[in-house]
Amino acid sequence: MTSTLLRPHPPRTTRTTGAGPRALARDWSEIQERMLVPLYEAVHTRLGVGPGTRLLGLGCGSGLALLMAAARGADVTGVETDSPERLNLARERLAAHEQGGDASGPAGGARLAEHPPARAQAYTVVTSLEPVGCLTGDTDALIARLRDAAPLAERGAAVVLTGWGPPERCATAAVLRVAERLAEPRSPGRWRPAGRDDLEDVARRAGLVPDGSGRVSCPFGYAGIDSAVRGLWSTGLFDAAAAATDPAQVDKELREALHPYVRADGTVWMPNVFRYLVARTR
Repeated sequence: MTSTLLRPHPPRTTRTTGAGPRALARDWSEIQERMLVPLYEAVHTRLGVGPGTRLLGLGCGSGLALLMAAARGADVTGVETDSPERLNLARERLAAHEQGGDASGPAGGARLAEHPPARAQAYTVVTSLEPVGCLTGDTDALIARLRDAAPLAERGAAVVLTGWGPPERCATAAVLRVAERLAEPRSPGRWRPAGRDDLEDVARRAGLVPDGSGRVSCPFGYAGIDSAVRGLWSTGLFDAAAAATDPAQVDKELREALHPYVRADGTVWMPNVFRYLVARTR
C-alpha cells in the first residue's frame, strides 16, 4: 500500500493573535483535528474503507483521517492545497506509522508531489473531510477540486463531502458568530451559518450524484479556555474577522463567547452535529 501527499496550489496566508502558520498547524493537529474523529470514523465505516480501498483525501490537513484510513488497510493519497505546514505534519504522521512496522499500513513511504501521480488503478473513494459551507466562497474552491479529482476515480466511486449541521444543533455556532459580526459584510472567507442543502448543491455543481447522507455528533471539548481559543483560531474561521478589525479584539470577544460553555472543572464543552453526504461519480 502507498501513501502520497500532494500540494498542487500555493498556501493561503493566515492572520491571528501572533501565532505563525507553523504554530497554527500544530494547534490544529494537537488540539482541534481530534474533535472530528467521530466524523472520520463514521465515514470510513459507512464506506467500508479497508484493504482494497484506494482513497484520495482532498484537504487532508495534518493527516489524521488519512492515518485512520491507512490503519484500516487502505491505500491513501492526500491533497492539501492551503497549508504546507499541515502537509508537513501529515507527512510526519504517515512516516511514523510506516516506520512502526504496522502490517496494515502503507508501505511506499509518504511522498510529496506537485501533481497527482499516474495510477494503474483509479481511486475507489474520494473524501473531503474538512467541513465546508461555513465560509463565504469555500464551496467554490471545493467544487473546482472535485471536478479535478472526479476523472481520477472509478465510475460510481463514492465521494464524501462534510459540513456543519444545523446551527441550532451546534453550540459552537454561537461562538463563531463573533467571527461573522466582526468581519466586513462582503469580505471573502467570512463565517456564515451552514445551509441545509449546502452539500447537495456542491455535489450537483461538481457533476456528482447524491446518494445518501448522515449526521454525526462531534462535541468540541477542551482542557480550558486557552486551549479552546488556540484550537478555534487554528480552524481559520476567524481570519476574516482578524483582518477586518484587530486580532486582539477578536481574541477578547472569542474568550467572552466561550464562557457559557465552561464547566465547573474549568473544561470547555460544546455539543455539535456534523453532516456528511455520500455522492457518486458519473
